[in-house]
Order: sequence, then C-alpha cells, then structure tokens
Amino acid sequence: MNAPAEATLLGLGVYRPRRVVPNAEIVEAIDSSDEWIQQRSGIRSRRWAGDDESVQMMSVSAARDAITAAGLEPGQVDAVIVATVSHLMQTPAVAPAVAHELGLERPAAFDISAACAGFCYGLGLARDMVRGGSARHVLVIGVERLSDITDRSDRGTAFIFADGAGAVVVGPAPEGTAGVGPVVWGSDGEQFDLIRQREDWRDVVASDDPAMPHLVMQGNAVFRWAAFEMGKVAAEILDRSDLTLDDIDAFVPHQANRRITDVMARSLHLPERIAVAHDIVDQGNTSAASVPLALHRLVSEGAVQPGQRALLVAFGAGLAYAGQVVTVPPTVR
Repeated sequence: MNAPAEATLLGLGVYRPRRVVPNAEIVEAIDSSDEWIQQRSGIRSRRWAGDDESVQMMSVSAARDAITAAGLEPGQVDAVIVATVSHLMQTPAVAPAVAHELGLERPAAFDISAACAGFCYGLGLARDMVRGGSARHVLVIGVERLSDITDRSDRGTAFIFADGAGAVVVGPAPEGTAGVGPVVWGSDGEQFDLIRQREDWRDVVASDDPAMPHLVMQGNAVFRWAAFEMGKVAAEILDRSDLTLDDIDAFVPHQANRRITDVMARSLHLPERIAVAHDIVDQGNTSAASVPLALHRLVSEGAVQPGQRALLVAFGAGLAYAGQVVTVPPTVR
C-alpha cells in the first residue's frame, strides 16, 4: 500500500476591502480616543466592506488569486471549505455558491463555524483530506464581514472588528516533504459565552424593535485566557510537529489584539529573528480571515520568504482554538 501523500500550501490569495476606517471616524460614537484604542488594541485603522463587497464576493476574489498562485485551473479543485461566522443566511452554505462562481466542477463544498479559529480548523481538515485521498486539491477560505454584526456604539467592540478574506489551496507535497503540519485544536466550552452573538434570532424576530444581532465580548476575560493559554498551545504545536523554535521563521497568531500577540511572543521566548505578524494595526480583527491576511502581509513585506516555516495559532468564540506549522507557499497574490 502506498504511503499517504503529505499536504502543502500551493498558493495564497487575499482580499482587503477598499474602505479604510481610521480610529478618528469611530471615537465619537464610543466616547473614546485614538490614543485609547491604540493603547488597548494596537489598532490604528480597519477595513470595512462596502455594499458590493459581500462575503461571497470577497471569498471569490481571494480564492481566484489563490488558485492562480497555485498554478491550477479551477476544475482541478476538488473541495471548498469556507470558514465564516458572518454569512448571515442560515442555509445554504456560501461555499457552494463560491464554488459555482469560480467555475469549479461539482466539488465538495461546505462552511464551518469556528469563529476566529475557523481558518486553522479548515486547514486541518484540508490536510487530512489530501493525506487521506478524499481530495487532491482543497480550497480553504477564511472570510468575514463583521461590520454587519458590530454594534458601532459598543465601547468594548466597535473599534475591534473588521472585514476581509484570505484563501489557500492545499494539495499534495513533493515526495519526502510536508508543508502543512498536524493540527492541534480544541475548545473550552465552559467559557463559550465570553464571545458571543448577543441575541438569539428568535428573540430578534419576537422583538417589537428588531435589529441585527451583534457580537459582544468580555474583553478582560478573553485577554487573560488567550494571552496565557495560547502560548501553551503554540508550544504543543511545535512538539507535535517535531520542531523547535530554531525551525520557525514566522509567528502568525490570530489578530485579536496586539497586546495578546506580544504576551504570547514573550511566553514563547521567540528569538528576534522570527517575524511576528501585526496585521491588526491597519486591518483590525477579521476573525476567520485574520491568519491568512496576516501571513500574506508578512510575505508581501519581505519579512518571510517562500519555503520558510510559519507557526499559526488561532483562537476565539467557543472558546475554540487551533494551529499548525505551515511552509510558506511558493507564490502569493
């Protein structure tokens, strides 16, 4: 029997909405200041989608670039996984519509809801699909339009959330190599309500003044959990991958808060040579899209090169988390 094929990233593409929203544009509604927002989160500006930049549109744009970067034709993609919590139609999933618009030929297509950990969850699934032989090329998309479900007057969240999409193609690695390491994932459901949709849709329908449900977050509790527990998860990812920090060139955590990233980096004792992603500064927190967007920025700015290794760690509502080590793909767009 042939050994299972290892999986690797073949291409990476992203979509950043056109509209840049500086802190100055939102501070009045939340009785805050640019200085306070930057001190608390590290965010200077974020991207919010326009009317024509839907979850599907952003997904398709990022996916097209990823497929082109991978050197593939759309018909060569066997499966599509879309990680999102902001496709607001309960059913059907957005993945089949994305696949159709891309011109894919009857692929498996489904959405997953793991919030900010969603992209790394999808990457773990795609790796197993390639290694198990159920798909040869898997398109993994992380996409959010969180501006639709953000309360612009909530001082705890209005400055955090943003929109965007990132996509990768996962396929077989050259013999003797592995470009996507084993996933470490889990959840702490006892604390599931630390980040959540504020209202149940049934309560919205029954309300005399229905409004879109919004995200709410217990920021201090989330900070404590993520800043200290995710360093342990990152260490476990390295251990399961049979790697050490000497083998890592970049650290790409979910872009939740710059202070969380800094605490995680210190807890891991990252050497100065390892590039650390801080995409949140000018992009905001894009949940499932944040890891591919952050990796793309590091590559685009020359901080990490194709063929080098990046440690990914994502965490969010649920409280779900996931991560793995990946080899930076040869082409990004």
